[in-house]
Amino acid sequence: MTPLQDTRLSMLDLVAVREGGSVADALHIALRTARHVEALDFTRYWLAEHHNMPGIASSATAVLVGHIAAGTTRLRVGSGGVMLPNHAPLLVAEAFGTLAELYPGRIDLGLGRAPGTDPLTMRALRRDRVETEDDFPRDVAELQQLLDEPAPGQRLIAVPGAGTRVPIWLLGSSLFSARLAAQRGLPYAFASHFAPRLLLPALELYRREFRPSATTPRPYVIIGVPLVAADDDAQAQLLASSLFQRVLGIVSGRRTRLQPPRPGFVEQLDAAQRAVIADFLGAAVIGDADTVRRGFAALHEATAADEFMLTCDVFDVDARLRALDLAAAALRG
Repeated sequence: MTPLQDTRLSMLDLVAVREGGSVADALHIALRTARHVEALDFTRYWLAEHHNMPGIASSATAVLVGHIAAGTTRLRVGSGGVMLPNHAPLLVAEAFGTLAELYPGRIDLGLGRAPGTDPLTMRALRRDRVETEDDFPRDVAELQQLLDEPAPGQRLIAVPGAGTRVPIWLLGSSLFSARLAAQRGLPYAFASHFAPRLLLPALELYRREFRPSATTPRPYVIIGVPLVAADDDAQAQLLASSLFQRVLGIVSGRRTRLQPPRPGFVEQLDAAQRAVIADFLGAAVIGDADTVRRGFAALHEATAADEFMLTCDVFDVDARLRALDLAAAALRG
């Protein structure tokens, strides 16, 4: 098992549009955050594909990957993920192949099989395509081939893309992608930042069935960790009320922009609402430096994750950056 202090830290950004702010503000904050975590020696910065959501500005994921990569120097930048059923593998290969040529050795391609949106928008994205369970594994295999060196006689070539071998990650919140990642010898990222229920069974299955590959000789696991850290526990709980509001909005279908913290928010919730938040945020770490350190240690003990990928839905930007400072210090200290 990798020691806790050697566990890598990374960031997943949904590029939240804040109440009272604009999409342009959200994009600026994302780049500022990426530069900040690069200085903290984070490993990677991923952007997540979502559509038709007023509080999330990361729908054009490949464009944002390029924006963040251009504004940083060492950080690996990628998708967490591209929702592959929404796209033809050739177009994904060309987009990420272009990014790989522009930023060699710094681009990741995380793939998910969820729509990343509501049914109406899904139909607008996919037109008349009807997805089957066999499509995702087939599309992953096609994408791997398009990013590899062309085989003799191969007629369909991604240009750019061919030969770039952009690292592919499979993302998921169930056992399906865990098994597929194991079968294909790919690294695996579990979406425990919003769906932690199957985290341990998925990791156990992935490690048990893993088949080494040329790119990934041993299992490699990232887990999503919602983080809200502050100089004391009470302040962290107040800041976390923005996250709690977002969670209740997601589960009730009333998605809004990221809201400012509200004193006394948790106290006004009923038992069912508190249970929803607790279920959604089962892997969350919320508190001061000592609380964060203990939370990281507990997650590492339970999962033996190689990497924690933090989400940080803190409304105030300076407070968000301070939370990430505390997280880095807690892990290394």
